Amino acid sequence: QVQLVESGGGLVQAGGSLRLSCAASGRSISMYAMGWFRQAPGKDREFAAAISWHGDSTYYADSVKGRFTISRDNAKNTVYLQMNMLKPEDTAIYYCAKYRYVTSSFQGSEASQSYDYWGQGTQVTVSS
Repeated sequence: QVQLVESGGGLVQAGGSLRLSCAASGRSISMYAMGWFRQAPGKDREFAAAISWHGDSTYYADSVKGRFTISRDNAKNTVYLQMNMLKPEDTAIYYCAKYRYVTSSFQGSEASQSYDYWGQGTQVTVSS
């Protein structure tokens, strides 16, 4: 079992920055790719970013590319999402998730069903 706990959300003005953290416990996530998803009010959950287990491959949704950076610290069992130049449309609950499989050929899956453990989410609100 893996428990994932997100933190770092909050209220920020457009153009501002936030750094989300996802701390894992119960089991090491160092051999697994990880992802960040988000769900805005009234919308489906969508992929935001993902990172390979070793951290040298990252993937982003077009909507966040160039503004968000995903990273990880396997020694701390933690994944991060640095969000810069935030826009009101980034307002959502942000979830981290563990990729279901151990693989050396992770290609940045955007499918939520490919992830088996999820955190409870952290709210990000961007005011205009």
